[in-house]
Amino acid sequence: MPQRSTTLVLGTKNDGKIRELRRLFDGSSVELKSLQDFGEIEDVDETGSTFRANAELKARGFALQTGQLSLADDSGLEVEALGNAPGVYSARFAGRHSGYDEKIGKLLTMLDETGDATRRARFVCVMALSDHEGRIVHVAEGICTGSIADGPRGSGGFGYDPIFVPDGYEFTFGELGDDIKQQISHRARAAKLIIRYLLDFIAI
Repeated sequence: MPQRSTTLVLGTKNDGKIRELRRLFDGSSVELKSLQDFGEIEDVDETGSTFRANAELKARGFALQTGQLSLADDSGLEVEALGNAPGVYSARFAGRHSGYDEKIGKLLTMLDETGDATRRARFVCVMALSDHEGRIVHVAEGICTGSIADGPRGSGGFGYDPIFVPDGYEFTFGELGDDIKQQISHRARAAKLIIRYLLDFIAI
């Protein structure tokens, strides 16, 4: 069993992801920290070939460094016509140090070249929870299906949000409000499963 603690370390330094996760955990009694709350934290290389493998690597690595119950995720965009690319390489698409404007531009160009009319895609998020000794105690997956817009729309969210239109909506994640994203996004769906586990087994 994991360490009984109300403190949970979010294994990320990404401001957008931290804000989103804090909103998702709002209302629970768990005390959230992020890697920004710690001093020297070494990055964990994402050497896995799947979202799950990378999430587990990061959760374990950050738990061992902080000595706390840690949550890490790996997520990305899978575009059907591109053979589910960029997938696990979503953050490194168009180069590790490229901005998301470049990543989005490259993806849209590649998709246009396929001639695919459906532009089907999905966001995938896998979250892994590690206890303070580096044991993976729970893994959850969230998926949000949709399609790729012709071009970026909206300034909300982060990453590929401005080009992803979730099923049932005409607007991109960049245009939709946080209240909707907190219900239907891939990260929201994975987080709800993690919160349910914490409520059932760690009594938060």
